[in-house]
Amino acid sequence: MDRTPPPARPGGRFRRTARATRRPPAALARRIRRATHAQGAGESGLGKLIELHAVNSAGDMLITVALASTVFFSVPTDEARGRVALYLLVTMAPFALLAPVIGPLLDRIPHGRRAAMAGAMLARALLALTMAGAVATGGLELYPAALGVLVSSKAYGVVRSAVVPRLLPPRISLVKANSRVTLSGLLATGAAAPVGAGLHRIGPHWPLYAACAVFVLGTFLSFSLDHKVDSSKGERKARLTPEGLRPRHPGLRSAGSSVPAGLVANSSVRALSGFLTFFLAFLLREHPLSGLTAAFSLGLVAVAAGVGNAVGTAIGAWLRERAPEVIIATVLACALAATLTATLLYSTASIAAVAATAGIVQALGKLSLDALIQRDLPEEIRTSAFARSETLMQMSWVVGGAIGISLPLTGTVGMAVGAGLIAVGALTTMRRLLSAARHSGSPRRARVA
Repeated sequence: MDRTPPPARPGGRFRRTARATRRPPAALARRIRRATHAQGAGESGLGKLIELHAVNSAGDMLITVALASTVFFSVPTDEARGRVALYLLVTMAPFALLAPVIGPLLDRIPHGRRAAMAGAMLARALLALTMAGAVATGGLELYPAALGVLVSSKAYGVVRSAVVPRLLPPRISLVKANSRVTLSGLLATGAAAPVGAGLHRIGPHWPLYAACAVFVLGTFLSFSLDHKVDSSKGERKARLTPEGLRPRHPGLRSAGSSVPAGLVANSSVRALSGFLTFFLAFLLREHPLSGLTAAFSLGLVAVAAGVGNAVGTAIGAWLRERAPEVIIATVLACALAATLTATLLYSTASIAAVAATAGIVQALGKLSLDALIQRDLPEEIRTSAFARSETLMQMSWVVGGAIGISLPLTGTVGMAVGAGLIAVGALTTMRRLLSAARHSGSPRRARVA
């Protein structure tokens, strides 16, 4: 009997190779899907929102890589200061005027939020193509497009925050749901950053082409969200006053002292973040950390901040029913302690610690503020509240960044100014936050859904 094996079919080896190379990505995709859909997030629709936010964050990071290479890294320090200041002025000044319109506009389309998110994605896809032609030269036409990207990104962020309570599973708290959404964005950002850097080596416009493709994908994913995003059926509005005594025109004041105090506290934290971003970027470019190059110093601080942000988000996912007011007060104390220590003991370790602490407190503070707004404000004004919150956070970041650009490049002076920014927030809000946490009863602890 002839035992000679039959000859291999043409293309059989190619198919086997294709299957072997397809298995690891498919297995990774299944693991990601299980993680995003865990604890009822798949059934409630939160899992798809988590995946959409990862796509959004990856696209934003690709645009950030393209802009940073043009505005900051491609020119000497003095010229870079001027370019960064111009970028802040041209983009943030109009944003301050446009941002207050976003909330009321989106409040008028509560049944079209999937379309609003898709529109924000599509707008950034088109703007990325527009920026691709100007990013190599750094011309002024780059700045209006960057403003459009910023406005579209904030519009998406406002809608995304407003729909989380609609997709909340019974077993997940608001802080934990917000942290899971944010963590997916951080992981996507970390994955997109080296991809963007690699594409930039091919050409300065390639990260923007990739961003365009990512946002087109996000446009389609927006319409795959659960229909509950566009429906108010079964929802009840949060009531913070006795039945029948609800304010005729509810606003931020109807939430008591928690939300306003949380806004002020988070503004100081965000101002510290903007300050450290620009001050340390210019400081370490001219005066690297002891024994390190300028590039390695910047990379060390950036990694410390990124890891801190991820750790803060993970802590938010781990915390269960902690009062958001207590979390915000705690992060203020931690940020103040870190900046004061770096002022007194300026060193490589203290700067890395400050960057990591800033990342942690920014993540935890924002998660807790979102939970306060989602918990304490009625549905009809929640979107406007998120718009005001996002605007205030962005402008605080710009103010902190402007202070960082204007300061002399002296490490101890910078850390002292950073401590002062946090001290202002702590002195004005700490007492109100702790008092609100003590006096809040179980009805206010109820989840807004």
